[in-house]
Amino acid sequence: MVSRIVPHIRRAWVVGPKNGYRQIASGEWIIFRSEKVWPQYLRWILVGDMFHAAFMQTVSGVGGSLLRARPAEVFKIKIPIPPLTEQKRIAAILDAADALRTKRRESLAQLDTLLQSTFLEMFGDPVTNSMKWKKFSLDDVCEKIIDCPHSTPKWADYGVICLRTSNLGKGEWIWDEIRYVSEEDYAERTKRGEISKDDIILSREGTVGVLALVDDGVRLCMGQRLVQLRTNQSILSPKFVLYILLHDLAPERLARLMAGSTSKHINVKELRSLPIIMPPLDLQHRFAAIVESVGKQKSRLRTHLTELDALFASLQARAFNGEL
Repeated sequence: MVSRIVPHIRRAWVVGPKNGYRQIASGEWIIFRSEKVWPQYLRWILVGDMFHAAFMQTVSGVGGSLLRARPAEVFKIKIPIPPLTEQKRIAAILDAADALRTKRRESLAQLDTLLQSTFLEMFGDPVTNSMKWKKFSLDDVCEKIIDCPHSTPKWADYGVICLRTSNLGKGEWIWDEIRYVSEEDYAERTKRGEISKDDIILSREGTVGVLALVDDGVRLCMGQRLVQLRTNQSILSPKFVLYILLHDLAPERLARLMAGSTSKHINVKELRSLPIIMPPLDLQHRFAAIVESVGKQKSRLRTHLTELDALFASLQARAFNGEL
């Protein structure tokens, strides 16, 4: 079965054995059943680029989450149906290639878990301060805490990168979609301070609890819903502060900083007063070196994952064109 509702289109599932239970699905799923098609082969068809392009032509509605594919039109989409033995062979190849991608994603997740556990082992829980470090407010240990301009950026086809919440992950940047502003708008949006290497950018509204450290050699300005932090590096390592904030702004600990009844956001005033532990600087630098080393490993894994994604896409296209 395949989801027919936006934004969950391109999700397909092979239903397992009943094992004595009733199996039901909501009307938001389109169910396919045929003795002529191997289920796992059909699943790869349903999530493939060619089927997806045709599938999106069947979508109707008024927009947003009200967009749905029309099952009667979906059933008209033509798909390649080779003999069952060939379907099984193709499905097995794609399963094996996808398993390699899954392993790389799991390795990346394990490295993130390693950093989190290393942080807690070296510094304890910063909320409970089990190691009794001295504590200061975030405002006391930052040279700058700058809220974003409260205006919509004037988007341009080229120029300076203007950050959005979608560019932030859990301690990393996401550059799937980049937007730009002109030099003039850049100057306007950085009146209170330009963004520099080792500044921390975090989201305060929408998707909260995502943040990243600014790299060297890149010019950036903030769009909306963001906050810029610049730590006092004579007392605090930026990478150390990044992981304190990743811990403190995790969903299970975020509620105390949240404000707003309809549009939830981080209260900047409360963010300024957030308690920050201050262990010895050399210990912070040791942790920063570990972050740097793990970051290099993650970069290699991401490169390999990108290559595996390209290989999988190629195999999928060749398979459904009868070339595999």
